[in-house]
Amino acid sequence: MEDRKKDHIHMAFKASVDKMLVDNRFMYEPLLAAHPNQDLAPFQFLGKTMKNPFWISSMTGGTQNAACINSKLAKVANEFGLGMGLGSCRVLLDSDDHWNDFKVRSIIGNQYPFFSNLGIAQVENLVEKGEVEKIDLLNKQLDTDGTIIHINPFQEAFQPEGDRIKHPPIETIQKLLEETKYPVIVKEVGQGMGYESLKALLKLNVAAIEFGAFGGTNFTKLEQMRRENPHSLSENFAHIGHTAHDMVLMVNQITEETETQCKQIIISGGIKSILDGFYLHKISKIPSVIGMASLFLQYSLKDYEHLKNMVENMAEAWLLAENYLRVRSI
Repeated sequence: MEDRKKDHIHMAFKASVDKMLVDNRFMYEPLLAAHPNQDLAPFQFLGKTMKNPFWISSMTGGTQNAACINSKLAKVANEFGLGMGLGSCRVLLDSDDHWNDFKVRSIIGNQYPFFSNLGIAQVENLVEKGEVEKIDLLNKQLDTDGTIIHINPFQEAFQPEGDRIKHPPIETIQKLLEETKYPVIVKEVGQGMGYESLKALLKLNVAAIEFGAFGGTNFTKLEQMRRENPHSLSENFAHIGHTAHDMVLMVNQITEETETQCKQIIISGGIKSILDGFYLHKISKIPSVIGMASLFLQYSLKDYEHLKNMVENMAEAWLLAENYLRVRSI
């Protein structure tokens, strides 16, 4: 105790916080709860039971480290009851060399949501050729619950080896839904979606929408950086997009104004802290979980104990927020 008191004396002045930095999203209620002594209650999402509201967003596939990364992510998903989306499985459509990079259902367990991932350009090609059964076969062989379709027209346009998207993605998604036997999630890759795109998707029978909102990893910027001769006239395309906060408000408005089939969202893109995710989760009018891809990737590159400790801290912070914070009226 004496050491602690010495720390308090030495650190007191350094620990002051500028009153201008107060987080006005919440009312702090310190009198109304004890410290949490149990985990969150399990809840239903995507037809499975999750234990914590964190989604391991799609990140990597077909690379040398993919098997190691995916195995660690699947293990932590199992231990903490999380959902998980694989990185792009495109390589599996062309070769049998990388199946072991993605086959981690036995690690994550059958009780938690687990989805494969393909780009809209690949899906468009398969729909045009009448080969949607290849997507179903992919899910069967990986034992995934369905497919995440990532929508990335800007990324493809700026990618030196990018594919051309020939049809509006909403039309391709509609055709896929008519033919596939598996649930479909639709996500963006770092710039989010506007009102009309969200409205069109919410009217379809997609299992969920993942935001991939502006503020996190931006794949348009990434592809611009990869170009040998980037042109300054096009660099501002990376600054276009919609934040996760804006998208939650748009989804709330759409679900109030019109009948929708999609009833769940994965809030991802620019979620820098547990309080960011907690706030957006609480103001969403439909069920949601929180995706923080960069954080999971960062810790999955370390040993498993670092990844486990990170998720453990996330879960503890979420419980503290549940017990002591109330969202202010918006």
